[in-house]
Amino acid sequence: MVIIAKPKKFNLRLMVQIFFFTLIALISVNKTLAATGMGIPFLSTASLHALCPFGGVETFFSLVTTGLFIPKTQISAVILMGLVFLLALLFGPVFCGWVCPLGAFQEWIGKIGKKLFKKRYNHFVPTKVDKVLRYLRYGVLVWVLTVTAVSGTLLFANLDPYHALFKFWTGTVALPALILLVFITIGSLFVERPWCKYTCPYGALLSLFNKIRIFKIRRKTETCVSCQKCSRSCPMNIDVCRNETVSSLSCISCYECTSDRNCPKAETLLVQATQKSPQVSIAVVAIVMLTVFIGGIVGSMALGIWSSKTNDQGSGGKNNGNGQKNKVEMLEDVTD
Repeated sequence: MVIIAKPKKFNLRLMVQIFFFTLIALISVNKTLAATGMGIPFLSTASLHALCPFGGVETFFSLVTTGLFIPKTQISAVILMGLVFLLALLFGPVFCGWVCPLGAFQEWIGKIGKKLFKKRYNHFVPTKVDKVLRYLRYGVLVWVLTVTAVSGTLLFANLDPYHALFKFWTGTVALPALILLVFITIGSLFVERPWCKYTCPYGALLSLFNKIRIFKIRRKTETCVSCQKCSRSCPMNIDVCRNETVSSLSCISCYECTSDRNCPKAETLLVQATQKSPQVSIAVVAIVMLTVFIGGIVGSMALGIWSSKTNDQGSGGKNNGNGQKNKVEMLEDVTD
């Protein structure tokens, strides 16, 4: 008897991850090149903080209370924050599962871990310990927002592994951030997305949308064969096969568990608004996501709102003098 292997499904999410990772990497390199007069003309030279939606969250309090941006942030970060929130309301934390370069980096390192440890990979942390650790990121979120609001500066930048990942070669990254990046890289060999699971403050905030998202992952019990492939394919260790609706705070909306990806039964694990509504394919999710991002950015540019250039308004907490503002601007040109 000849056994015909089931063809692998096209990994659209991987293509999107590679696109955003490459884009941020090129922008980071181009900013350094631009400082020497060798920048690529058509490519942005924006600060990474100005292109991070979490920067919009961090600067929001200062913007509302003082009308000033936290140094190193800009209106672009606030716009991206709004776009990500809109997508999260629709599909959950798709930014985490599809766009975030640091999340993608951890996944790619994790592929090495899977080859090394096989079935043991992503199961090293005891279940009870894992459940407790998953609350840690909410504490990190509260801490980051508090110290940012009080100090008026991006103190988290000194610990930010995202910034370290794309700037480690410049010699301008704070040592704690580099050390944290090394720990995350090593940890990814044993645990899938350790930063996302346990300590990411932005992931903690976006996870709350899993409770109110419009389109949820739903499992049809009548066609489910309880093979548990959905649960095994989940990078966040969610026991998908035991839930009719996935609403776990740990879900990153990667959709690896769905019938479009790893579920062997057609129309069994679907993305739907309700059990009776039409399913939304992964391709449609990707199209909507890219349309919102590109449309939002282009639209804000057309309206003259978008700006990712180093901000000329510094908010330094209680000390908002011009001297501090100018000092921040000069430092940004060199370090970001």
